[in-house]
Amino acid sequence: MACRSLQAKRPYGAERRTGVIVLVMCIPFYILSFAQMALPISVELKGILWFILFGLAKTCQYGGLTILGVEGIKRLKAWYKKEIVIHKNLNDNENS
Repeated sequence: MACRSLQAKRPYGAERRTGVIVLVMCIPFYILSFAQMALPISVELKGILWFILFGLAKTCQYGGLTILGVEGIKRLKAWYKKEIVIHKNLNDNENS
């Protein structure tokens, strides 16, 4: 019983927000990992940059999914579907 009172209670929203932020961070790393191929630098440096940036993108992706967990992904999908329905209804009302 004493151990239970010492546990810090964290709201689930904080974990979800952190997971989403970490997941969104992977997008720029993916873009940079392939965009750097257009730079006029040596092939070896391009390979090194791709390895580092692509690795960072994958790390952010899997880290964000780990933070979210299975329940967080289910909640995120449900929220996204709800937003699509709301926007669809708004568009239908505007067109009528």
